[in-house]
Amino acid sequence: MHATVTATIAAARAVERTSPATAACIAMPLFTRSLPTQRVREHDRGVHDQARRSTLRVGGRDLAAYEWGTGADTILLAHGWRGRASQFAPIVRELRAEGFRLVAFDAPANGDSPGRRTDIRDWLAAIDAMQSRHGRFHAIVGHSFGGLAAVTAVRGGTATGAVVAIASMSRARYLPDAFAAGTGLGTAAANELASRFAGRVFPGEAEAEVWRRFDAAANPLPDDVPLLVVHDRGDREVAASEGERLHAAHGERSRLVLTTGSGHTRVLGADAALDAVTAFATGGLAGVDAIAAAAAEASDTRT
Repeated sequence: MHATVTATIAAARAVERTSPATAACIAMPLFTRSLPTQRVREHDRGVHDQARRSTLRVGGRDLAAYEWGTGADTILLAHGWRGRASQFAPIVRELRAEGFRLVAFDAPANGDSPGRRTDIRDWLAAIDAMQSRHGRFHAIVGHSFGGLAAVTAVRGGTATGAVVAIASMSRARYLPDAFAAGTGLGTAAANELASRFAGRVFPGEAEAEVWRRFDAAANPLPDDVPLLVVHDRGDREVAASEGERLHAAHGERSRLVLTTGSGHTRVLGADAALDAVTAFATGGLAGVDAIAAAAAEASDTRT
């Protein structure tokens, strides 16, 4: 951990007992920062370099946009906080081979897009701009924060045939709570942090309404949009219980695939995740059920 980060956390913890509000004020810059940007990983470089690149004008900023394949059906990929589109390289390889066209963007202050600050409004605006450019999506695949943004966007009117949420939180309020827990801050400081953040991003709105609006379990997808949830049991950034909560809220129109040993980011390239995403994109819920049944049969045969 960087020395400055360590010192900031120590300072916030030192004052928390006497002033949770001051602790939240000290911690806020760490909670909201999206820099430094993530570089393209070497094993993703080939797919990243093969993309047809363009710029996407969103909120007065030119974001990096990408496109692979030439199929009639388009799938949008939405990366997570401090992420980038190139992280979807394994999924791009699989779905391009199935004849899909894949499109993606780097959110402000992420990947190759400029900026120093960003929040969920930028993800939603970018998804809307991609819809204006490409039309209705066959599916939207979101990773982590991008999964929450995808569900929120579709609930707000983005047209798609399906949503995939990989390693995603089910609610935005999870973010300040998890940040506080990870830095050793208590409940009072977490509440102050959540309140300050909601007030900064949505000034003038009631805090409870802000968090309710960005709760994908309390406000599920439209009835005609199926959901695939993929999560690793050992995810240390977003607990698997968040994926389970999101899945449970959607009942029979959702399928849950849990992996083991892939963590928060490597799950994007896990065999079970790729199989499920491909089956869902090509065959819907029935496709996922088919591969689950085949896996169960194979397991029974081995035993």
